[in-house]
Amino acid sequence: MWTLTGALSAVATLGGVVVWQNTYELREEKVSLRHDGKLLDGVLARPQRGEGPFGLVVFVHGDGPVDATQETFYRPLWESFARAGYASLSFSKPGVGGSEGDWLDQSMTDRADEALAAVAWARKRPDIDGRRIGLWGASQAGWVLPEAAAREPGLQFVIAVSPAVNWLRQGRYNLLAELERDGATAQEKEAALRRRETTLDLLKSGASFAEYRTAVGDVGDMTPGRWAFIARNHRSDATADLRAMRGTPLLLVLAGHDVHVDVADTEAVYREVLPAESLTVARYPDAAHSLVDHDLERSDWRLTATAVFAPRRLYTDRFLADQARFVRQLDTGREAP
Repeated sequence: MWTLTGALSAVATLGGVVVWQNTYELREEKVSLRHDGKLLDGVLARPQRGEGPFGLVVFVHGDGPVDATQETFYRPLWESFARAGYASLSFSKPGVGGSEGDWLDQSMTDRADEALAAVAWARKRPDIDGRRIGLWGASQAGWVLPEAAAREPGLQFVIAVSPAVNWLRQGRYNLLAELERDGATAQEKEAALRRRETTLDLLKSGASFAEYRTAVGDVGDMTPGRWAFIARNHRSDATADLRAMRGTPLLLVLAGHDVHVDVADTEAVYREVLPAESLTVARYPDAAHSLVDHDLERSDWRLTATAVFAPRRLYTDRFLADQARFVRQLDTGREAP
């Protein structure tokens, strides 16, 4: 009986820790936006205290079927922005959660339209300061943020986390980096590059998914919808849009262990195209592409335990605090860190 009592007490204690660690200093409100004839389901997360008007960070997702909270992992970021006096706004991608449509039907321009629709929606709210709205986006958002900012010069800032510049260069880098990480032989790398060239030739010729399947055989996790999405977007390059958004303050966040994005290429292009006074570069040498600590990401049990018991610690050291500091210092007129 005493053993059972002790076990139940331990479970109750652990349960309390989980609840405490997953409780954030936020006021979350379910919101919706009708855009392009479809209803998008989202969350507005405001600071826990005060009535505003608050500054606002509009979230732009990376690749995949992402819901408004990124399966709760946006909340540590929302909390960090809330402590700097900013609300956060995020909508589930079309076809995810309560949002209508299909995200695989979108181009990067469609995604920029959606981000700007969220900005316009937010500017109608009395608790949001329309002069203090910026965009935060990760990974694939690297092709969305510059276009949106080029079209909306009134944005206060952009935060680009692990963005690539050119879709095709990024794909080649990602392929080789993952092969290298997995210990592939020279012959395996050559075969993968040949397959890639075949795929690119098919994309350039406008081939159907059936033609792609016939040409390569095993298509892996490729689907007709995914093939159409890649065909629609594989020519994406952010350089011209970056040049067009020259005056918008931008925080470029780069990870030291990024197998998805060539961070050296990204930084070189951003520094070449953007004025030095508008660009802040933050490097996190111990981080993976997701800005989770690299060593933590490589251990499944540690990653799971941290996600459950200490989700704020998923992100690499300084990342959350630096995000908040960037927007706070824009408000005070000082240079960003």
